[in-house]
Amino acid sequence: MSGVRVLVGTRKGAFVLTADGKRARWDVSGPHFAGWEIYHMKGSPADPDRLYASQTSGWFGQIIQRSCDGGKTWEAPGGGMTMEPGQMPKGESNKFVYDASAETGKPLTTHQWYDGTQHPWEFKRVWHLEPSLSDPDTVYGGVEDAALFQTSDGGKTWRELAGLRGHGTGPKWQPGAGGMCLHTILLDPSNPKRIHVAISAAGAFRSDDAGKTWKPINRGLHSQYIPDQTAEVGHCVHRIAMHPSRPNTLFMQKHWDVLRSDDAGDSWREVSGNLPTDFGFVIDVHAHEPETVYVVPIKSDSEHYPLDGKLRVYRSRTGGNEWEALTQGLPQRDCYVNVLRDAMAVDSLESCGVYFGTTGGQVYGSTDGGDTWTAIVRDLPAVLSVEVQTLR
Repeated sequence: MSGVRVLVGTRKGAFVLTADGKRARWDVSGPHFAGWEIYHMKGSPADPDRLYASQTSGWFGQIIQRSCDGGKTWEAPGGGMTMEPGQMPKGESNKFVYDASAETGKPLTTHQWYDGTQHPWEFKRVWHLEPSLSDPDTVYGGVEDAALFQTSDGGKTWRELAGLRGHGTGPKWQPGAGGMCLHTILLDPSNPKRIHVAISAAGAFRSDDAGKTWKPINRGLHSQYIPDQTAEVGHCVHRIAMHPSRPNTLFMQKHWDVLRSDDAGDSWREVSGNLPTDFGFVIDVHAHEPETVYVVPIKSDSEHYPLDGKLRVYRSRTGGNEWEALTQGLPQRDCYVNVLRDAMAVDSLESCGVYFGTTGGQVYGSTDGGDTWTAIVRDLPAVLSVEVQTLR
């Protein structure tokens, strides 16, 4: 029988929520890695039992965890260490080492802020893990300070895809409010050599040769908070989404503006339309309707909570411009939570499920494409990420 597994990363641990195809009752497992920040968890499309998690601590550093049994047990591949829920890690785990050399062969070790000061590249955390569509041992990792890594041995060793930072604009990237992070990785199901990434605050980039070379894809973006408002790089992109059946069509939630591209990012146009505010962090696409898009508007870049204290998901069935508020089952008064950039996902069951988590610790789910919502679980630590596996 079909079912759903929802992977929730929080400020103080990871949770795994499971349900059958009806999605009426949910089992909650966790906290795994209790007390640790879990920036992101994601399952392999090639193996439903293979999961990866980014485990981060200001005291103990960064560990990538792997599960081969759907989240029941975990191990840190680089250290050969196993963990049960609630255990603290022992010994060394996998390590990420920058090895970014430009095409000239010179190492790229600093970046320059707008004030002209030079800052060293520093590995801080892994923001996003994107498993390969075909190989459970291959995973891409987006990190802070912004860089892209890849493992092909299930997380034991990681190498930087150095062409991204080395292509020329790397020294011009700036940190956003949350740091200079590579937070979005999209793999094109129709073209295994095409990868899209997004960086805050630099913009969107695309590779057409499996990560060897890259180009900025920010034409059409306007940002009032940078010296050159239409610069090649420097834009604070919060999230990019695509539908697998139409990988050339991308949707973007930027630091102000919701945008669309129909040429794989070569050009963008605004589709904010009648949204009450076009600031937000998440954006996603319905599993079966490539023109149905979801966003969660937030009041402003200084007030990270819903407008008027009303938590509303907005849906466009026309690929943008025309948006409707989805409110049934969501709090419509005194709600001041945020929904972070990796905290929305969809399942692929016949009636598409949509899920998102909040900084207030709620995970909401809809089994009817957003028409009605239910709090699957409440009172978790602040939710950093939500990903979904459809189990068949």
